[in-house]
Amino acid sequence: MEHDPKSEKRLVGFAEDVPSLTVEHLSKGYRRRRGQGIVHAVDDVSFVIPAGTAVGLVGASGSGKSTIARLVTGIEKPDTGDIRFGRLSIAHAPHRSLRELHRKVQMVFQDPYGALNPVHTVGYMVSRPSINYLNMSSAQAAKHTEELLERVGLSPPKQFVDKLPHQLSGGQRQRVVIARALACEPQLLIADEPVSMLDVSLRAGILRLLADLQRDSGLSLLYITHDLLSARVLTDHILVLNRGQIVEQGVTKEVLQHPTDPYTKQLLDALSTPEVVLNPRTP
Repeated sequence: MEHDPKSEKRLVGFAEDVPSLTVEHLSKGYRRRRGQGIVHAVDDVSFVIPAGTAVGLVGASGSGKSTIARLVTGIEKPDTGDIRFGRLSIAHAPHRSLRELHRKVQMVFQDPYGALNPVHTVGYMVSRPSINYLNMSSAQAAKHTEELLERVGLSPPKQFVDKLPHQLSGGQRQRVVIARALACEPQLLIADEPVSMLDVSLRAGILRLLADLQRDSGLSLLYITHDLLSARVLTDHILVLNRGQIVEQGVTKEVLQHPTDPYTKQLLDALSTPEVVLNPRTP
């Protein structure tokens, strides 16, 4: 088979010239039922994800993590503040600009069982973004799909392309979700609690996969989790979110070894084996 340098670029370095994500004074509230005031899910949040880095957004359930993910991907609009990915203002982008945003910013969802259409094959679901966003032909998309399945550890890929989701394990489904997210060659990947619904035995493999993909391709990663242990494996920097506000942020190693905010200390104290956070990923 003739060597295709373009395919190699997609597999190894498809995220060159990755822009940074800048979030400034972001706020989002939701009105309570029966007119009982407003819940401030996100309250004056600011942070930056430098190009090609992995940042963890850590907090308990209800802290506002998933709301931030929906705002960054343009699914919802903020009440105040701005979100910029490169030159594009996500918060104020017209609908026609969101197509380009969705090519550059992709999500890996928490539930691998609900994220995949049960009536479509793996090959169909992974190939569609390549066709829709990269204008690949069916033959090109099929080849790209096999490359992606191989890359996420579903090998040999020909054994998976014709399978339906119910024929896969939970870990295999999440690998398909990741492959689909990578299919349009994004520059920022948002992983929202990607291992929380998997068996403990499968979580380490998915975390290693995300770490390898982020390092090898150079894309940016926003890793959303309630688990400090997984955040230390994946991230260079960490943001601690409590009740919609960032209460602490910094280099992962420094935050985990020398937390200053009481809420961060509370999260660390809740770990059954806190000593394992003392060797986080080295930036």
